[in-house]
Amino acid sequence: MDFLRPSTWDDALAAKSTAPDAVPIMGGTDVMVELNFDRRRPPALLDLSRIPELAEWGPDGPFLRLGAGVSYTTIVEQLGGRSPALARAARSVASPQIRNRGSVGGNLGEASPAGDAHPPLLAIGAVVELASVRGVRRVPAREFYLGPRRTARRDDELIAAVLLPHPAGPQQFSKIGTRNAMVIAVASFALALDASARTVGTGIGSAGPTPLRAPEAERFLAERFDWDRGTPPAEADVREFGDLVASAARPIDDVRGSAAYRRRALAVMARRALAWSATDYREGTARCA
Repeated sequence: MDFLRPSTWDDALAAKSTAPDAVPIMGGTDVMVELNFDRRRPPALLDLSRIPELAEWGPDGPFLRLGAGVSYTTIVEQLGGRSPALARAARSVASPQIRNRGSVGGNLGEASPAGDAHPPLLAIGAVVELASVRGVRRVPAREFYLGPRRTARRDDELIAAVLLPHPAGPQQFSKIGTRNAMVIAVASFALALDASARTVGTGIGSAGPTPLRAPEAERFLAERFDWDRGTPPAEADVREFGDLVASAARPIDDVRGSAAYRRRALAVMARRALAWSATDYREGTARCA
């Protein structure tokens, strides 16, 4: 196995172009597990840990640009106000040691349906920036996931950054697992309300072959939510929203949980996320009045 270690972004793109089968590695929290258990033997590893811009974040027009190598710890400690749902998801990732090394870029590269970053990225309408020697392109997160561990990234491309819209309303994330710490999600859910556009975003994790949205639930809530005052939704609407989220899932039975349990958990998490978001929205409206 070859080990490629570029020191600049241009060199990294050139290396990926020359060796498209090379597996990018930065934190190594997913790749090294697969290597250690002999689940994967790529011809080469492409170490990106020396590329400084991958660990940087800052404004980029209407977005917050998050370098693909920015750690979960940084997101938790510095970006909670700029991307609340993603920060909540980052806080739930494994252990402090893993959060110090792992990144959203790594989550996107592996594209596991159970990845904690995926539901918030879907809910908030994030954009994934992909780069190669041919140029740069931006793919909405909602178009990035194509199938089980398959994405829109081409063989010669690297994930450069994630572009996060500035929050325009409450954002929530929750997940359920077999224990409280260092847990892979049995199911997870993210919700984002956009007060300016009066739209709703959702994200479902670990309940389908890819991370999913619940479009019918989004449309239903956008029509029923009280965007003027944030009045608590009617109980029937809250329940219907939860049911629509659950119906959008495509879960299976596995060692972590049954399909029925996952649907039930998603309905409960969706109802709770809506209740929390309505409270936050109402309090924000009151402060602005």
